[in-house]
Amino acid sequence: MTIKELQEDVDKWITTIGVRYFNEMTNMVILTEEVGELARIMSRTYGEQSFKKPTNEDEKKEMLADEMADVLWVLTCLANQTGVDLEQAVKKNILKKTGRDIDRHKNNPKLM
Repeated sequence: MTIKELQEDVDKWITTIGVRYFNEMTNMVILTEEVGELARIMSRTYGEQSFKKPTNEDEKKEMLADEMADVLWVLTCLANQTGVDLEQAVKKNILKKTGRDIDRHKNNPKLM
C-alpha cells in the first residue's frame, strides 16, 4: 500500500463507516492519546517498566503494531483534513534530512 492509497482508504472509511472526520483539534488530542499508548507499550517492552500481567513476545509485538497503526491512522486523518499529501511531504522531508545530515551522524562520536 502506498501512502496515497492509505490516505484514500482512510478517507473512504471515515466518510462511509465513520460518518465524518472529528474536527482537527479533537484529532490532535486523539493523536496525542495514541502516542501515549504507544509510549506505554514501548516503556514496558524495551524500558524498565513491566506489564501488569504476564505478556509473551507475540502479544507484545501485536500490541506494539496495533498502537503504531492507531498513530498512523489519526495522523493520516489530520493530513486528509488539512490537505497534506503525506507521500509528497515524506519525500520532501527525506531530501531535507539528507541535505542537512549528510555527514552529521557519520561524524558524531556518540554514535561510534
